[in-house]
Amino acid sequence: MHSSTTLTQPNRIEIADVLRGFAVMGITLIHFIERFSLYSFPEETCNFLVFTDKIIWDSIFFTFSGKAYCIFALLFGFSFFIQDNSQKERGKDFRGRFAWRLVLLFFIACINSTLFPGEILVLYALIGYVLIAVCRLSTRTIAVIAIILLLQPFEWGQIVYAFINPEYIINAQLDAPYWEMVNIAQKEGSFLEMCKTAIWTGNIANMGWMLLHGRVTQTAGLFMVGMLIGRSNVFPYSEKNIKLWIKVFIIAVIAFFPIYGLIPVLPDFINREALLVPSTLLLKSLSNIAFTGILFAGVILVYYLTKLRDILHQLAPYGRMSLTNYLSQSLIGGFLFYNWGLGLYKYTGITACFLMGIGMFLIQFFFCRWWLRSHRQGPLEWLWKKATWIKIRKESTIKSRSLA
Repeated sequence: MHSSTTLTQPNRIEIADVLRGFAVMGITLIHFIERFSLYSFPEETCNFLVFTDKIIWDSIFFTFSGKAYCIFALLFGFSFFIQDNSQKERGKDFRGRFAWRLVLLFFIACINSTLFPGEILVLYALIGYVLIAVCRLSTRTIAVIAIILLLQPFEWGQIVYAFINPEYIINAQLDAPYWEMVNIAQKEGSFLEMCKTAIWTGNIANMGWMLLHGRVTQTAGLFMVGMLIGRSNVFPYSEKNIKLWIKVFIIAVIAFFPIYGLIPVLPDFINREALLVPSTLLLKSLSNIAFTGILFAGVILVYYLTKLRDILHQLAPYGRMSLTNYLSQSLIGGFLFYNWGLGLYKYTGITACFLMGIGMFLIQFFFCRWWLRSHRQGPLEWLWKKATWIKIRKESTIKSRSLA
């Protein structure tokens, strides 16, 4: 029926770009209604806006919060496999280059974190080394490690310890003081003051939040699952792969609703905060993974089996330039909302922020389509690739040239 199609690059799996574009679109909408980690909204006086604010916040968070990042992480692991496998087929070892690529990503992420103290790429740059550690292991071994990580072992450890030690008290707000300092810089600081605060305090706050919310182990596990998706070659269209994604969709639906339904009733059965906090986080993490499975498999099935394929196909250019889109929205979002820019946090409610997010997506969407008509990659994607494959002259060559 369908085969794996490409845009301009041969052997490119378009459905991966579509999924990546879908994820970045969701991340963009989340960032805008959050006002780039600046949770300070003006009081709405219009009942209609109060209603739309509530509907938009709940629906966008239900659909994308924690799920868009999961899809992004899966595709990060998948991209590693594609690059590693391509080099392995040429008789080369990609692991050293990937380690260097992660160093580059870390510097890119640090620049981005000065613009938006809530970004994810610093974590990716640090956790990405697990892919180097496991990529030569068997598929079964990697799957077992990934499952353990996705089951949030640290939270299980907290639960067990809380049972053993009744006096154990958990501190679930370790990151709060740092976020307060960041919010002050967002609301009152100049551009340089914002950058100074965000590069250190902002990253501490962000990493603290991710540690407290299980994002570290979850991200590592998702990287591995994404790598296994590439290893199993389940993205291209085939009858076997379609059956697999239907099974994934059904299992994810069956798993999501009972897990998600347990979250609000946990306080009725668990009184101790030391038990309630890790138990709630565990269920939220698992429900996010299940809903990610619904979205991930759902997009694939809609793409391959319905007439909506042509609509989803339009997201591919946007997904191909995900790094450019991710970083540019941080700069533009900071300028729009923070004090060093227009300071719109004082005036914009959730509905207005959502509309601005839609506008941001559309601007980037049309820019990507225009850019890729004459370029193979986005500007930052090209720069990252060039820096990854930079050639270092051998010392002997340099010496011989200096003697000459």
